[in-house]
Amino acid sequence: MTSTPEEFDNNKIPIKKLWQVITASSVGTVIEWYDFYIFGSLSSIISLSFFPKDDPTAAFISTLAAFGAGFVARPFGGILFGKLGDQMGRKFTFLLTLILMGGSTFAIAFIPSYTQIGLWAPAALLLLRILQGMALGGEYGGAATYVAEYSPDAQRGKYTSYIQTTATLGFFFSILVILSCQFSLGEEAFKEWGWRVPFGLSGILVVVSYFIRKNMHESPLFARLRKEGKLSENPLKEAFASKSNRRLMLIAMFGAIVGQGVVWHTGQFYAQIFINKILKVDFTTTNLVIAVSLVIGTPLFVYFGSLSDKIGRKKIMMTGMACAALFYYPLFYWMSEIVSNEGNQVGEVIYLSMSGKVQLAFICTLLVTFAALAYGPIAAFLVELFPTNIRYTSLSVPYHFANGVFGGCAPFVATYLGTVTHSNFAGIFYPISLAALTFVVGVIYLPETKGRALSEK
Repeated sequence: MTSTPEEFDNNKIPIKKLWQVITASSVGTVIEWYDFYIFGSLSSIISLSFFPKDDPTAAFISTLAAFGAGFVARPFGGILFGKLGDQMGRKFTFLLTLILMGGSTFAIAFIPSYTQIGLWAPAALLLLRILQGMALGGEYGGAATYVAEYSPDAQRGKYTSYIQTTATLGFFFSILVILSCQFSLGEEAFKEWGWRVPFGLSGILVVVSYFIRKNMHESPLFARLRKEGKLSENPLKEAFASKSNRRLMLIAMFGAIVGQGVVWHTGQFYAQIFINKILKVDFTTTNLVIAVSLVIGTPLFVYFGSLSDKIGRKKIMMTGMACAALFYYPLFYWMSEIVSNEGNQVGEVIYLSMSGKVQLAFICTLLVTFAALAYGPIAAFLVELFPTNIRYTSLSVPYHFANGVFGGCAPFVATYLGTVTHSNFAGIFYPISLAALTFVVGVIYLPETKGRALSEK
């Protein structure tokens, strides 16, 4: 039986009910991340369908730019859906973002190629990618807020960290579906038309997730505010009108989220691009290496989220930033050396020995570990930082601006820097510098929020 808003105490919620909340939130969020990241996982293949084939490098960079456009759109989705989430409820916004994301992803499967409709093909791709970004801008803040408002104060890091695994699980799921389709259809058929199947699968997934989320209850904390007439009339205006709240959003952005964004995307997406496109390792090996690192590394998001309940959010997040700043260059250089020593080149593609594959998987697992340190506790930290009546907006705007502009564009910026400088390692200094900057700002200004009760005002 669900508690009424007046009775609700997040520190006394039955564990069965809490797991129902986590499961319902996580399943939908994994599917949304799958939808969002299937684009990045297939960027090297779909670039030749939607852009001219006479310059494969330019086509790939253009596809990464479209990939980045989805991230740039995330802050606008955060503003729009943050406002809806604070005014109309977490559940309503959950369903809306799910439908928008799933519908956009499904539609990508049916866009004609560049050879069929010319520039309309990349234009349609860009539009749908922007819609994906806006949907994700509303999704994460809602999921983190919803789970956090049910979680006990002393274990919020643990329970919200399950939401933190969804991005990596969505990425892993995208790789698994891609490899399955490639194996079933054959490499040539997959490159020609089979890449559309993972996008089309989204239509089925979104229907399943819709019915799971449809039966969710509204967050009791939000329901109580609505019943008492304490909801914000204009969450966006209120979030920025308060000097103290503006300061918290800026501190959260430059003292945590910017670094977290580049560390997560570099450790998973740029690592994939670096191995496949820059080091020329074959597509299947690249994705298997990344998949293995995600399987090993994903439980660490929950471990570090839980650990933050004991020793604090700040220490763990700052450790992740420091590790990235210190070890990215030697680790990416080590990957290059492994490919040089353990690779066998056939045409323009390099195939690795088993020893080389294992070594790359080990390095990529370290990269995922840095991401888990930076990302595991951040949902609990952000939710604890802002009051309930403007929480969705206050969390979503800085999170999606920093992740969209700095984190999501990291693969594009790093690849572009490597192309213009003709250096395999020039791109890695972009995430290194931002991780270092976030570490400095975070150490000086970031507050500790461990164990805080969720305030209404």
